[in-house]
Amino acid sequence: MSNDGPPLVRFADGKDPDAMRTIGEVAEALGLKTHILRYWEEQFPSLRPLKRSGGRRLYRAPDVALVARIDQLVNREGYTLKGARAVLAGAAPAIAKAAAQIPVPEKPAAASSRAEVVAHLREIRERLAEALDS
Repeated sequence: MSNDGPPLVRFADGKDPDAMRTIGEVAEALGLKTHILRYWEEQFPSLRPLKRSGGRRLYRAPDVALVARIDQLVNREGYTLKGARAVLAGAAPAIAKAAAQIPVPEKPAAASSRAEVVAHLREIRERLAEALDS
């Protein structure tokens, strides 16, 4: 579902590619809002830009690459934040292997009621949880 390399981020400001960037510059280059980047800083422990007096954030080149990778995982490949953290931590192959070994329960013949669909989804979730715990 994902590739291994972070996408290349291009800035149109003429600065050196390794120059530090403000949160606004990073957000603009990736088409994100600054509040999203601040939230991701809380959700991804490895994303730690430098903070100057007054809370001004400066993103180094590795920070920019990490933000681009998170953006790719979450906004382009459909991962949840938890799933993106797992991918970045290297746990994705183990999760995929566990999920592949789970026999998927048969779809209810006529899942016409909401209750039947919910019960079916709960059964799948329980099987996934069991597989991950083992």
